[in-house]
Amino acid sequence: MDFVNTTIERSDVQLTKMDFESDQMVKWCPGCGAHAILAAVERVFPKIGYRKENFCLVSGIGCSSRFPYYVNTYGIHGIHGRAAAIATGVKVANPRLSVWVATGDGDSLAIGGNHFIHVIRRNVDLNIMLFNNQIYGLTKGQYSPTTPMGQVTKTSPYGTIEHPFNIGELVMGAQGTFFARVPDNNINMMTEAMFEMAKHDGTSVLEIMQNCIIFADKAHNNVIGKENKDENMLVLKNGEPMLFGKGNKMGLRLIGTRLEVVEVGKNGVTIDDILVHDQYDHDPGIHLMLAKLQPPHFPMVFGVIRSVMYPTYDDLVEEQIRVAKGKEKIKNVDDLLNSGETWEIK
Repeated sequence: MDFVNTTIERSDVQLTKMDFESDQMVKWCPGCGAHAILAAVERVFPKIGYRKENFCLVSGIGCSSRFPYYVNTYGIHGIHGRAAAIATGVKVANPRLSVWVATGDGDSLAIGGNHFIHVIRRNVDLNIMLFNNQIYGLTKGQYSPTTPMGQVTKTSPYGTIEHPFNIGELVMGAQGTFFARVPDNNINMMTEAMFEMAKHDGTSVLEIMQNCIIFADKAHNNVIGKENKDENMLVLKNGEPMLFGKGNKMGLRLIGTRLEVVEVGKNGVTIDDILVHDQYDHDPGIHLMLAKLQPPHFPMVFGVIRSVMYPTYDDLVEEQIRVAKGKEKIKNVDDLLNSGETWEIK
């Protein structure tokens, strides 16, 4: 598949997973979902095909933000909530880099919330991997902006009374051009979604339903657990009907302005009644509805939900610089120093 961004240099040799393995000791807890995310990144980077030195990983603070140490590329371990801002500077300064952001639900949706929504609004060409474990793990178990209401944590001993963010809804509200959701227990699905991110020119947000085995173990088990996934996971494929359940007998049907779950072959429902996924539809209406679905009345939707093309911030900056250079008399620092009123000291 051809990539939109042709400014990033392709590798002359076929790189492998081992080329991206770091020599640093991985310090995540045994059983943490982040290990699977790391494995998916090490798989997809060679598949993307860019030169090794054209990848850059940026992070903020949190368990997820140790990521740059564990991938053998350029990287920046930033400060809390500021990964999107740092990554924006990296991409605008050097458009020939494929910039990836590793962040968490606390890092990007709380202290970094402002940077998060504005990098999406600007549509900077970044690939944001948002680890959603519904908890602050590194600081030992406080509730986060995605913690479900009523959840008992270190900072909500009687249950949190705050409404959680739906990340997909937040991304679309910020005019997002790409949103996907994957579970951390399916490396193949993660790898495919990450490859789609790399193809997309603009801000790509991948929500990863990640398990924190210490402070929020099995937080997503009602959806992605082995005993629940058939009934509660709908995996999208572009151009295909939205089917789920054992034997793909259940599906989504659009009635007016709302979605409903139906069973194929029951009450006159046929496969032609099932909504077909179009991830490239510029109208975000159905994409937003899909991002908001959750049990018990609906399945949660996984895969690439939205992927549409709009001008990117970094491309527009480059174009403005090009136009300005053509119009301005000042071409370099010497021209600037010799412009305006000048005098000579003898």
